[in-house]
Amino acid sequence: MPGETILKVKNIVKNYDAKIAVAGVSFEIKAGEVVGLLGQNGAGKTTIINMILGILEPTEGSIEILGENTKNHREKTAAKMNFAAVYAHLPANLTVYQNLYVSGLLYSVKNLKSKIEKLLKEYDLETFANTNSGLLSSGESSRLNLAKSTINDPRLLLLDEPTASLDPSISRIIRERIKKYAKENDAAVLWTSHNMREIEAVCDKIIFLSRGLVIMQGDPKTLPQERGQKDLEELFIKIAREAPSA
Repeated sequence: MPGETILKVKNIVKNYDAKIAVAGVSFEIKAGEVVGLLGQNGAGKTTIINMILGILEPTEGSIEILGENTKNHREKTAAKMNFAAVYAHLPANLTVYQNLYVSGLLYSVKNLKSKIEKLLKEYDLETFANTNSGLLSSGESSRLNLAKSTINDPRLLLLDEPTASLDPSISRIIRERIKKYAKENDAAVLWTSHNMREIEAVCDKIIFLSRGLVIMQGDPKTLPQERGQKDLEELFIKIAREAPSA
């Protein structure tokens, strides 16, 4: 349903002994929205994604997916999301088809074979269906990871640098597909990237992090001018330079 809140993050904190990785972050993503989570290395982006996925547990705060707390309803909320990242490799000894098949079984996907055939075509992987994923190029592996991430038709899609290994033409196609996926499925997408042109092209809203804190958020097309910068890349660089050293 358009306007429905898919993801609600409220005052989450993550401490590692004396080190604070995330220091009270709150935001929401609604159905059909693509939101960019930005910040320099170590800002807390991947930690936040891992808390949403349930890999890490927040020290404080809460995370809700479609109104249900991920801590109390982990299995139910996990079934409603999926994830792709350039560093999240699928089993190298399984073929492309087998990787998608296993992922589909894990999510109890109905009509799995036809779903896989659709994804192979959509992500230009048909010729690699019987190729071990360990033999794929970095770009082909990224496409496989993205195909896997939508196999269960998730309402929440978490993408951590999803196009980092793709050439510009394929990256553009993937961006368009993800935006289309969000609109057609009333899904929410949380997208991290260091490619500011990509973020401007794909995101409806951006959230800037620095040292585990949200320092600004807004429309990627207007926020740079509001902050006295030419474009999003210049704003990112300014924020990175002003961030205190560890």
